[in-house]
Amino acid sequence: MITKMNKLTLLVYHKEYTAFLERLREIGVVHIVEREKGGVEDPELEKQLAIANRYTRAIKRLEQCAVENHAQVTDIINAFDVVEQSETLVAEIEQYKTLLQVVEKDIATLEPWGDFKFSTLEKLEKAGYEVRFFMSNIKNYDGEWEKRYNAIKVAEKQSRIYFVTVTPSGIVVDIDAEPARLPSSSLSKLISEKDRVLKNIEAKTADLETLAAEQLNTLREAHAQLLHNIEFAKVVLDGKKVSGDKLLLLEGWFPEENTAELKAMLDESGAFYEIRAVKRGDSAPVKLKNNAFTRMYEMLTKMYGMPSGTDFDPTPIVAPFFSLFFAFCMGDAGYGLILILLGFILKKKVGKDMAGMMNLVITLGIFTTVLGSLLGTFFGISLVNSDIPQHLKNFIISGNVELFGSTYDKQMVLALLIGVVHISLAMTVKAINSTVFYGFKASLSSWGWWLVVVGGVIVGTLTFLSVIPAELSKWVLISVGGLGAIGIYILNDLRRNILINIGAGLWDTYNMASGLLGDILSYIRLFALGLAGGMLGQTFNSLAMMVVDGKEGIAAVLGWVGFGLIIILGHTLNIAMSCLSAFVHPLRLTFVEYFKNAGYDGKGVEYKPFKNKEV
Repeated sequence: MITKMNKLTLLVYHKEYTAFLERLREIGVVHIVEREKGGVEDPELEKQLAIANRYTRAIKRLEQCAVENHAQVTDIINAFDVVEQSETLVAEIEQYKTLLQVVEKDIATLEPWGDFKFSTLEKLEKAGYEVRFFMSNIKNYDGEWEKRYNAIKVAEKQSRIYFVTVTPSGIVVDIDAEPARLPSSSLSKLISEKDRVLKNIEAKTADLETLAAEQLNTLREAHAQLLHNIEFAKVVLDGKKVSGDKLLLLEGWFPEENTAELKAMLDESGAFYEIRAVKRGDSAPVKLKNNAFTRMYEMLTKMYGMPSGTDFDPTPIVAPFFSLFFAFCMGDAGYGLILILLGFILKKKVGKDMAGMMNLVITLGIFTTVLGSLLGTFFGISLVNSDIPQHLKNFIISGNVELFGSTYDKQMVLALLIGVVHISLAMTVKAINSTVFYGFKASLSSWGWWLVVVGGVIVGTLTFLSVIPAELSKWVLISVGGLGAIGIYILNDLRRNILINIGAGLWDTYNMASGLLGDILSYIRLFALGLAGGMLGQTFNSLAMMVVDGKEGIAAVLGWVGFGLIIILGHTLNIAMSCLSAFVHPLRLTFVEYFKNAGYDGKGVEYKPFKNKEV
């Protein structure tokens, strides 16, 4: 659900503004409305933001160092010295890496020519001879060059010939070959230079790792404190000067439940304030308030977007259906037990921030275990064909069912039925939401579609279960469809001409007819992914049994070793792939099929109170 918000408007004397904001931050319940600023930002704030960006880059670079950093937070006042030190080390490492590329390129150029001394070439030049270096394709090499220009082959490499010509100074060497441009250092010197550069890179990297191990936590704390101060500076700037710059106007939102403590602080401060309830059209921030189970799934809602002022909180519906979808896609009770075990193990090792995620993993594991048992799969083993008691097998959903003269897989039918229920619920939410926020008259089109689709599903279900006779259901469907058609084609917008309403209704009908069937068929992915995971698990089991089947002696021992490796590695791979699919595809069914049919746009702003940094 969404916490009810109140609007707060403040007028504070300019000399008391900073002290007042400190007290407001201590209360920590007001979401400050950021004022749109024109012109140039505050120079000091811009400077602090630039420094914060340098902190961010330094922290990311130190986090890349593969070292343990258990050092305690030390002197955060001088933490910026650590930033500058890390920047210097990173710059030096990059310079050495650039130099290394140059040296390696020169080495690659000289390698075909071997290690020779350039002083020898200088001696030949003084003696009146000139040595030129050439490269040529083997096919283009002309042996006549050896007689005319004293060409000497040095090496052959990758269909190319490397050769030199030795001629008296002043002789023009006219040959069809590519002149070689050699570096000014010998190969041995370049190799020595490369070793030196590598040692420097290694030394600087070690210095950076030492810095990360000793100062990373201090840097994080200093960065958090800096961001805390920046947030305060932004709020200071959000105050609008009024009454000759003597007063500052500030607006914000806070949960209704915090009214008493906030009023006590405001009354004590002596500031002028006004508190009012949220009105239609207000862009109030959204704070979600749910029970322990639903709260685990709030991150999914936030991934799409917070509810706006004309939306319900979708999380209470997202929570059970996402869990059901995840379990259906996993489809294996054994894999569910692994998720539960993994969640409990990691919960003890991860920090407080990730503990909620581990609770979600445990919950999804429980759903998977229960539904996987009903679907009849345990680590790729079919429970229907196992030796479990028959009264337990009766609970397993397996085999085929005959519907309308054709035979269908029960699990596939179940997936489609879940889709029908999910979309019907979405359309119900949309109709109720429209009525609550826009009034019944403005929601007649939504209720019309609800009668046609959801009403048709309800009547069809009751008829199939023989609750309503077939003859009566026909007239009920006609009545429901007729009432729905009035809302869809005639009363969809009471402010428009009836002909325009009919045209808009026909367009909605086209969109609904083309989209609704596809939306329902999308839920087949639940059955398909569960089936694929189960078949892959069975395949690994079969491969493992083939390794040990018929083996004796030492071969049997090796076979059982292979059996264990195939089972562990195979099912680990299958669990990893199944978890990925079981997260992505239910997310799609939620974000696309459900949110679209529920009319949820997710354009709200999350409630972020102005408060002191949590230690």
